[in-house]
Amino acid sequence: MLNPVLLPKGQKKLVVGSGYGYGEAPNISDPEWDVRCVRGPLTAAKLGLPADKGIVDPAVMITDMAEFQNLPKIHEKTFVPHWESAEFGMWPAVCEPAGLTYLDPRGEAKAVIRHIAQSKMIVAESMHGAILADAFRVPWVAVSTSRSINNFKWNDWAASVGTTYNPRYVPVSTRAEAVRKRSRFWGIRFDKDQPAPAPHAPAEAGSGDIMTRTEPSQTGIRGMAKQFLASPSILALWQAGRAEPQLSPEGRLEERKAQFRTVLDGIRRDYF
Repeated sequence: MLNPVLLPKGQKKLVVGSGYGYGEAPNISDPEWDVRCVRGPLTAAKLGLPADKGIVDPAVMITDMAEFQNLPKIHEKTFVPHWESAEFGMWPAVCEPAGLTYLDPRGEAKAVIRHIAQSKMIVAESMHGAILADAFRVPWVAVSTSRSINNFKWNDWAASVGTTYNPRYVPVSTRAEAVRKRSRFWGIRFDKDQPAPAPHAPAEAGSGDIMTRTEPSQTGIRGMAKQFLASPSILALWQAGRAEPQLSPEGRLEERKAQFRTVLDGIRRDYF
């Protein structure tokens, strides 16, 4: 993330595909910055760079790795939430009646990537869920559980590969999620004066496992009540799973990957 608050001062910074998203944009005229390319044209414009420096998010290069090629399709439709939704919502319970497989984006990286590659369709609130799906040529539908989401990063990547970001709205699934996102839950607005909920402790994840947090029991009256309160989320996610998915235009992604490889060749010459 190109935010000077998160980066050490006085050290050389080599930027290869990172993007702007939050906070103040860095002053890249400082000689400690070596910007070879950024995530997309919006980041390039924000930093005062030529448009051709906005190539693509480096995550698309994962498809070149042999271990992720020619994998069989074993999942019909998969939902990849944003990490905050995974932390504070009850999306595994929402996915089941909505007819989708739940994938926790906080899981072991290779297991998450493999699951996306082995899906026939992705419903993504996670931006990198959509980026990976598109890179693997898995049709995807974008959704959002917050009307106040920062769309800059999504639009930056989408513009780089010639597609668009028009997310379908899916209501939050729990009160805790509404508090965290400062949104509404059953018509009640949870504003900034509401204390933020404590995060859930994730379950232990074994090697190669997809991490999921331990869910409270959904049986009995309390479980039925939670399921009822999440019914708007279930309906909206069910509809998203049946919406027309999209992919970036054929050829555009490979063009961008070729440009990225050229950048990498230049870095090898200059640094190694």
